Amino acid sequence: MSNLNGLDINSNIELDDYISAHIDAEEPLLKSLYRETFLKTVNPRMASGHIQGTFLKTIVRMIHPENILELGTFTAYATLSMAAGLERNGHIHTIEINDELEPLINRYIGRSEHKERITLHIGNAKDIVPQIGIMFDMIFIDAEKREYPDYYNLVFDYLKPGGYIIADNTLWDMHVIDPAYSNDAQTAAIRKFNDIVALDSRVEVSIVPIRDGMTIIRKKA
Repeated sequence: MSNLNGLDINSNIELDDYISAHIDAEEPLLKSLYRETFLKTVNPRMASGHIQGTFLKTIVRMIHPENILELGTFTAYATLSMAAGLERNGHIHTIEINDELEPLINRYIGRSEHKERITLHIGNAKDIVPQIGIMFDMIFIDAEKREYPDYYNLVFDYLKPGGYIIADNTLWDMHVIDPAYSNDAQTAAIRKFNDIVALDSRVEVSIVPIRDGMTIIRKKA
């Protein structure tokens, strides 16, 4: 069997298959989107996928957010998953910097029964977030990893007290604990983000080792 960083790849695949078979079935629209993402994008692994998408939907149902901010739409798998968990008054503002993805994103949002709950913004999050002009109950960060520390500082004041930030990829293929990646810019930024959050007395923090690691941050009321 193959082995990477001490992890049995085949076992991980088997575990993912087992989990997928024991959670809510993947919606046909999401299954089609995931397939097209792998056919037409350069880094398809960036898509959240069934397990993570279901987890995000569950988190949304638990938190009952009225407004969600997403940094990094990619092809909108996570966006559509979270939208499915929203109540009728809920809304997602999602920001994607890569305008080449806009037609694909809009096509799948347009096919979703939750399309009225989603607003897509194309551009730089640092410019767009202040322009939206509202406070958020939940913020999902899944964009450029080298910008994670800046994103945290950017969005914090737009998060309501008692609200949640969920940051994806915070274990970064276990590179965060691998000295071989100490000079890698993305790994360095993720480590810095994790350190900043851990030392921030304004929040409560947990890390869930799902997929590539998800940090759940609650802003103290």
